[in-house]
Amino acid sequence: MKAADLMVRCLEAEGVEFIFGIPGEENLDLLEALAGSSIRLILTRHEQAAGFMAATYGRLTGKAGVCLSTLGPGATNLVTAAAYAQLGAMPMVMITGQKPIKRSKQGQFQIIDVVDMMAPITKFTRQIVSADSVPARVREAFRLAEEERPGATHLELPEDVAAELTAQSPLAASDVRRPIAEGKAVARAVELLSAARHPLLVIAAGANRKRCARMLRALIDRQGIPFITTQMGKGVVDENHPLFLGNAAVSDGDFPHRAIEQADCIVNVGHDVIEKPPFVMRTGTRKVIHVNYRSAEVDPVYFPHVEVLGDIANAIWQIDRALIPSADWDFSFMQRVCAAMREHRHEGEHDPHFPITPQRLVADVRRVMPADSVIALDNGIYKIWFARNYNASHPNSVLLDNALATMGAGLPSAMAARLVHPDKPVMAICGDGGFMMNSQELETAVRLGLDLVVLILNDSAYGMIKWKQQHLGLRDFGLDFGNPDFVAYANSYGAHGHRVGATEQLAPLLSQCLGARGVHVIDVPVDYADNDRILNREIPERSAALVP
Repeated sequence: MKAADLMVRCLEAEGVEFIFGIPGEENLDLLEALAGSSIRLILTRHEQAAGFMAATYGRLTGKAGVCLSTLGPGATNLVTAAAYAQLGAMPMVMITGQKPIKRSKQGQFQIIDVVDMMAPITKFTRQIVSADSVPARVREAFRLAEEERPGATHLELPEDVAAELTAQSPLAASDVRRPIAEGKAVARAVELLSAARHPLLVIAAGANRKRCARMLRALIDRQGIPFITTQMGKGVVDENHPLFLGNAAVSDGDFPHRAIEQADCIVNVGHDVIEKPPFVMRTGTRKVIHVNYRSAEVDPVYFPHVEVLGDIANAIWQIDRALIPSADWDFSFMQRVCAAMREHRHEGEHDPHFPITPQRLVADVRRVMPADSVIALDNGIYKIWFARNYNASHPNSVLLDNALATMGAGLPSAMAARLVHPDKPVMAICGDGGFMMNSQELETAVRLGLDLVVLILNDSAYGMIKWKQQHLGLRDFGLDFGNPDFVAYANSYGAHGHRVGATEQLAPLLSQCLGARGVHVIDVPVDYADNDRILNREIPERSAALVP
């Protein structure tokens, strides 16, 4: 068979369900092989969106998502998505085409060194130089993409190699079990926890990957240790739990950080320094226990004292089994933090002001979304409000990016979530800036027949940067823009456009759209005028007042 046919056989052997992308001339043999395959090709309108969809598929399933592009400009359009997957620990395999390598076809037309370009932002990047090497290259790309820490890999299949004949067959995946934590490390962690007065759990992104929820919930319930979550750790343990102190949506100054300041032993579960830090470590008496699949990268903001390395769920189980709740543990201050955080989180959730405030917006979305639903956030100031005020009940039910923190991923991520979870309500929540970066994918969503709600938060500006600009006392300059008529824009793609004209209209409209078929785009004006006052002054002052 041709190398292209063999590659598709290899992809099928890896369990690939979808390939997201835009084929080019150099991919035609591969495209022909896909036409007779069980794999579904999801044709997108931009390669970046294809990469975001593949990465999100990997994030939700633990299996590498696959995306496809041609050479040159198609491959360069995958770069942001590659970084998104690599920094966000989302398994993804990229396949790009290339001109023939054994003879010149069109000189240097469209040719750049894609393999070299991908090297800094992937775990593995190779050009396939012979048909016989396809099985080994594909197996290695998937192995490395899915192995802890997950990330992006890349294969380049030149046009002439794709047409070569071969008698090879796919390689089966190995039967691999993750290593478990070493007993002495577990014992040291238990020793520190037993000696502590104010232990605290921090649940981060790594715990959201391998379904650690059951073991963590058991430890929290049995030991009674309070917990906070990072942005990418939301939902691992139900955030409606009475011991949940809040989400570290910012790096300092919020109510959960007052608990961190008092804690004398922090168990940091699944954290690495690529995610924006939930707290900044300082030298002192506080001990930090790092529980993760791999060792901690030492950084000025993070330098743990004890590392428990191996499968996270097993490590938590071992700690829970060996640890006896101490009579010396004192969580009275943390209980005050919990109550104050909940009180503040409820403020503004019924505010009738229009344009809508972030607090009311988050509360209305939470009220209408079922517990097992999925929201996919683009990147903007609203991400902080959702991370902080939107309690997540299930792992990976709040998809946000706190690693690369790119704009433009919200809509494609929601589309991928809908493909993975066809029976769950899914909502994309995007600022107007981020939405317009991949808004063309509305056509893809309509063509695929997806049932999807897209909520556009309209402030006609890059709101996150305006917030920073205001906080620094700088002039309001260079961040405002105009928007299209989003209702007409959605309708032009065959979607259903809606506009909110009063705050009380939002929740009923969301419920109506969630219960309807098709793609529904809702334009809601939002008012961020109080962001600086609340996030930079009010919250730090009120949380500091709790400290004795």
